[in-house]
Amino acid sequence: MNRIPEARTEAARRVVVTGLGPVSSIGVGADAFLGGLREGRDGSRPVTSFDTTGYEYSYACEIVDFEPRDWIEHLDPDALGRATQFAIAAAHLALRDAALDLEVLREHRALISIGTTDGESRDLDALAQVDVEQGPQYMTPQAVSRIPAGRLSSMIAREMGLTDVEAITLPTACAAGNYAIGYGYDVVRAGEADFAICGGADALCRKTFTGFYRLGTIAPRYCSPFDADRQGILTGEGAGVLVMESLESALRRGARIYGEVRGYGLNCDAHHPVAPNEDRIAECIDLALKDAGVTTDEVDFISAHGTGTKANDVTEARAIRQVYGDRMPRTISMKSMIGHTMGAASALSAIGCALAISEGFIPPTINHRTTDPECGLDCVPNHAIETEVSVVQNNGLAFGGNNAVVVFSRCEPVGALA
Repeated sequence: MNRIPEARTEAARRVVVTGLGPVSSIGVGADAFLGGLREGRDGSRPVTSFDTTGYEYSYACEIVDFEPRDWIEHLDPDALGRATQFAIAAAHLALRDAALDLEVLREHRALISIGTTDGESRDLDALAQVDVEQGPQYMTPQAVSRIPAGRLSSMIAREMGLTDVEAITLPTACAAGNYAIGYGYDVVRAGEADFAICGGADALCRKTFTGFYRLGTIAPRYCSPFDADRQGILTGEGAGVLVMESLESALRRGARIYGEVRGYGLNCDAHHPVAPNEDRIAECIDLALKDAGVTTDEVDFISAHGTGTKANDVTEARAIRQVYGDRMPRTISMKSMIGHTMGAASALSAIGCALAISEGFIPPTINHRTTDPECGLDCVPNHAIETEVSVVQNNGLAFGGNNAVVVFSRCEPVGALA
């Protein structure tokens, strides 16, 4: 791929979102996902994808009735892991939503950037079981070939027939979707690619569910972020992919513009394998706002990481208060509806942010009864609010201290932000 930036006008360096591809437990496709967010739909159900014998409780936000052959047109779906299937489906949805024809896309430079936590861990689950019960000689080459996490992005390129493309997978855990979006923003803004296909994907698996279960952070039934009686997360699955391009390109194509990527912040506190660090989260938020050229009083709401665990919710709320002081924006958690989708989490939330800006509403935090006074947030309990939205902050916080915050805004007229 040609990495030499071309000369660009100021307008061309502005990066906008023109396509949305959500695959989630509350809806597949932008319209269905929008409906789920507006209704406050609960995507949780009993786990069916693996044997839950021996678990005291086993609810998750699993996607049912997903048929990969409905979405994958050129590759053999059986040669792909479930997370890769989700990623390809989400990419197809995003490109169709952007009205971006593949023949046209193939004539331009593109980036594919997909984040993940586990890669194809469902296949790893199956291979581990074969190894234990039968022995390694019974592992099939086809199952082994599906494992590499890099396939989440490279198989999108193969499915789409894209050759002048950089395809990268970013395994930065639960902040990976925001990392991928930030990378796409940089590449398009610098003129190194004309289109960026960015997001995240992960599939529900026994390994991740059991890990959180043993940590005591799986909720018995509902995910209730910021609630005084919250009991933990519900794991989820899916993919979220966004199409991003320069404002100049979008205007030339007559594309629908959902919103603008204004900037982002990244840091890694390396403080603890699983415990979040308040000061470094606050620092990451501050970095994002400064990069975006946005002040705290301009932010209409925050899409929080909001897992529903005791540690995350209080720490994240305190970090937000460090930056915003007494003027705390409404702060919601989409994980209350779609569960914790790991590498897809901040990508699906980013799609929710873009829809909130374009459709004029704030999604709710469902399963909410009483706000934890230690959090002290207006988390838009249970029902969406219809209101004009101009600027949104999207938080992604991950194990290992990987923090990523992206700021989106309504796309103002050309020159307004120069």
